[in-house]
Amino acid sequence: MRYTLRQLEVFLAIAHQQSVSKAAVQLNMTQSAASSSLKELEQQFDLQLFDRIGKRLQLNEQGRLIRARAERLLAQAVELEQELSQQADAGHLKVGATLTIGNYIAVNIMAEMMRQHPKANIDLEVANTATISQKVLNYDLDIGLIEGELQNSELDVTPWREDELAVFCSPTHPLAAFADASKTITDQDLLHARWILREAGSGTRQAFERAMHGILPNLKVAHELQHTEAIKRAVEANLGIGCLSEITLEEAFKRGSLVRLPVRHRDFRRKFYFIIHKQKFRSVGISQWVSLCKQS
Repeated sequence: MRYTLRQLEVFLAIAHQQSVSKAAVQLNMTQSAASSSLKELEQQFDLQLFDRIGKRLQLNEQGRLIRARAERLLAQAVELEQELSQQADAGHLKVGATLTIGNYIAVNIMAEMMRQHPKANIDLEVANTATISQKVLNYDLDIGLIEGELQNSELDVTPWREDELAVFCSPTHPLAAFADASKTITDQDLLHARWILREAGSGTRQAFERAMHGILPNLKVAHELQHTEAIKRAVEANLGIGCLSEITLEEAFKRGSLVRLPVRHRDFRRKFYFIIHKQKFRSVGISQWVSLCKQS
């Protein structure tokens, strides 16, 4: 065999970091050793895998062609090593989740997985749908849990569970009177209100905009915020009305600090999804995580 797993490991670290020095730090080796490993791999096969752009290394077409297979081969090697050591478990799993899922669902799933598999090493990154999907595409994450609909030929996008958004206001807001079951909010009410919404690129914003088709361009968006708790606090302060997942609002509705508004003529239903790179090796850890998610 003309290449080693270590050479592939160095190649993939440089592809992730776009820097030999950062890859060397990640792999706990000297910069010169990492540089030599890459050089040997390229010379052995008469290839150039990266384009040099200033101080940054960017995968070229040849590098992109072998990256997916190298990722898969290295993941299989790690899992084989675990099995040979009779310690087959979740290993190191990198999970990405959008804000609603990450803050209200994924943490509990992670706790349960670590209870069942004490040797598991799980990293959880929370960001919006656009960020999580890009990191899954770049192999920076093993699996993503997202709220937004996504179409990408390089990703497997699998439905996970149902969710629904809720429109809400503070108890002292004029629209709070409509919380009575006998009343309902009209499009005119929605158009007159000031809205506090999640930022563009989030799955929640995508679902909201789909639900508001026909009147979306005329809505008054007063504030766009990246965090659900910030939106809830702003709505409690009567800065406007909001729209978030029911999951994020259950406690506030029980306390009475926020009031759900009945918007029965608009469809706020949506799905949560798993996303995995199509070329990603489905490790034991990924399978265990998906199984726990489906049970949650």
